[in-house]
Amino acid sequence: MLATVMQPLNKILPMKQLLILAALLILSNSYGQKTFIDAPYIESTAKADTLVTPDKLYLDILLTEKDIKSRKTVDEMEHQMEDKLKSLGINTQEQLFVNDLSSSLKRYLLKQNDIKKSKNFTLIVYDAKTAGLALAALEDIGVANVWLQKTEYSRHEDLNLQLKIKATLKAKKHAVAMAAALNQKVGSAIMISDAASTSSANYMAGAESTVILRGVSSITGDIGPTNLEIQKVKIQVVVNAKFKLE
Repeated sequence: MLATVMQPLNKILPMKQLLILAALLILSNSYGQKTFIDAPYIESTAKADTLVTPDKLYLDILLTEKDIKSRKTVDEMEHQMEDKLKSLGINTQEQLFVNDLSSSLKRYLLKQNDIKKSKNFTLIVYDAKTAGLALAALEDIGVANVWLQKTEYSRHEDLNLQLKIKATLKAKKHAVAMAAALNQKVGSAIMISDAASTSSANYMAGAESTVILRGVSSITGDIGPTNLEIQKVKIQVVVNAKFKLE
């Protein structure tokens, strides 16, 4: 059709003006076409969520001469800590890390020339029971500062995908029910979007859920390290979908 329109104009208009006219005709033709917004459709939003138990716990351990009441040095305490953790079946080569490797042995000033040493570690364990046993072992050798830094759920991405599928099916179910009320049928989907995906992850970072793991909880008061419980994580997704109305 465009070629038919342009042929008579070849003899009248120069090439530059013909190109501009052709572009305008193409744009006009595009605007004249319908989008899915112009067609009858139904929109539905649904969410799916679940609670999971974190399977990766990060413990922050600080060894400092200030808190060591005996004559042990930080290095001696470190070796003792490693032996204790190994006795629990913890692989210290893979689960115990020194924080800030560029300055792993830190020094700080307490009083004028009274310089003390400190060393900070991250210990990764995979369940609350092991975390509790590790805490009890650290307490036995006089380690005074241990915190729960954060928790993670290793299958978070897989679970997130499963929840999206569940929410999408739920969105279609809602759309079918609403359309049936008007004696109409739902056709194929014309748009699906992941409207939101949230979790209480990082997962327990923040003052509200932070627990100082030396037998004391910032929320509930005294707890025993060997009967430690880890708060479950809520993972939630929201899906928005549009379906044709037939």
